[in-house]
Amino acid sequence: MTGTTRTPTVDLKLEVIVIPVSDVERSKQFYASLGWRLDADFAGPDDYRVIQFTPPGSNASVIFGKNVTPAAPGSAQGLYLVVSDIEAARKELLGQGVAISDVFHAGGDVHVGSDEPYLFGRVRLSGADPGRGSYRSYASFSDPDGNGWLLQEVTARLPGRIDGNATSFNSSADLASALRRAAAAHGEYEKRNGGQYDVNWPDWYAEYIIREQSGQQQAA
Repeated sequence: MTGTTRTPTVDLKLEVIVIPVSDVERSKQFYASLGWRLDADFAGPDDYRVIQFTPPGSNASVIFGKNVTPAAPGSAQGLYLVVSDIEAARKELLGQGVAISDVFHAGGDVHVGSDEPYLFGRVRLSGADPGRGSYRSYASFSDPDGNGWLLQEVTARLPGRIDGNATSFNSSADLASALRRAAAAHGEYEKRNGGQYDVNWPDWYAEYIIREQSGQQQAA
């Protein structure tokens, strides 16, 4: 298809993802155990039922139930849950009794050997990304039917992914993580400037966080 790119005039917000399950009550108990918010549990005619859960801090929800989708239970794979601290998120899920993988990062283009491949056929390498780069560290878990979820650590968005004029955080934990990263960067900034106390640190923090959220290059 050819043509010019137009700026959308109507918001199109992805808010609901359907996941196929075999046992509705079992799935309801599982997602409730994760601490996700139960938004709805509706029954209708023809043995219809729909349940909606929303992960903490998420603008999108998942729904499942009876006669909701013809997809095979467990066929939903690569469902991403973006987190600002992969280790903390994994620890929390472990505390809730979830069987979750160790943290891993991607390596290689072709899957070889017997370890479980992650998306796109790449091999899982143990541990977080050595450079702790944004988008590069993962952990995985599945629901009782085998629908596959991936935690992905994102600390700085790629350019254009976030409106720099509308920086926001979905939870206090995300904001706290951003402040910790800003504090570490600001410490290096003070070292480069003779170790003197920066009275304008609130302005520096604010600029750092906005640049990080919007994917802009940080100032020296």
